Amino acid sequence: MDDELNTTYLTFSGHVEVDKYRYLYFITMFIIYILIICSNLTIVYLIWTHENLHEPMYIFIAALLLNSVLFSTKIYPKLLIDFLSEKQIISYSACIFQFHIFYSLASSEFLLLAVMSYDRYVSICKPLQYPTIMRKSTISIMLVLAWLWPACHIAVPAGMIANVKLCSHILQGIFCNNIVYKLHCVISGARIVRDMIILIDIVLLPLIFIVFTYTKILIIVYQSSREVRKKAAQTCLPHLILLMNYSCLGTYDFVIVGVEPHFPKTVSLIMTFQVILYHPLFNPIIYGLKMKEISRHLKKLFSRATMNYCQSYMSQQCTD
Repeated sequence: MDDELNTTYLTFSGHVEVDKYRYLYFITMFIIYILIICSNLTIVYLIWTHENLHEPMYIFIAALLLNSVLFSTKIYPKLLIDFLSEKQIISYSACIFQFHIFYSLASSEFLLLAVMSYDRYVSICKPLQYPTIMRKSTISIMLVLAWLWPACHIAVPAGMIANVKLCSHILQGIFCNNIVYKLHCVISGARIVRDMIILIDIVLLPLIFIVFTYTKILIIVYQSSREVRKKAAQTCLPHLILLMNYSCLGTYDFVIVGVEPHFPKTVSLIMTFQVILYHPLFNPIIYGLKMKEISRHLKKLFSRATMNYCQSYMSQQCTD
């Protein structure tokens, strides 16, 4: 039975004094998870329910926020269970599945940002052709590809490492990302080449495309009026901020296998939290504050909720 357990299951060793601080970890991460779900889905709800937000730009924003919810939902529930468990373990097959979902959704983020940059490029540089180019069918195809294309790509390495021989069952992390490779007895050159091709296809090429489109936008905007420059800044700046933030987090995750052994365990844990914490919380804050129409609907929603609460409280006081 012990042999079967050692062969089938992996142990997470990235937690720091989880026995001592398990309830603090649990409460903190549970609150963060609820904030991620509520903040992202609130904006998705506003976009869904308001007709003036049924434009391609806002539809892509909703897709980006929904992607953050899916990404967090694949990570946080397992973390919360581990915090309350005596042993932080996961079956190897479940670990591979988490690995696949983690990188599929992470890569979809880059593709969605690329789609959004193309939308801004058409809107600013080709405004007369915008309704013809950004049709509902085009938007649907872009969204399907943004999720399906990375999922198919990541399925290749996930499937190939499913039956690889393991020389260790101790995973030096708190969830299954590319640190899984450190468990393998042999890392082949073919695997490195394959992963580099996938990285270029679903990360670097979208990044190059984003840089190209925003360069074209900047050239056009620079030659335009002040009003056009102001409008472009309002719609493009949030995308660029998110791109820089996400690229930094993505860079750390890709090099984590090489750098993590050189850091203290506590530092590694803190750095790992950055990958799963900042971006899902950062998205709704940026779009809620920087996008004028979304911000306006958010203020109405909160003011209406506050008014309803006050009315309910006053009526209860009068009844008492």
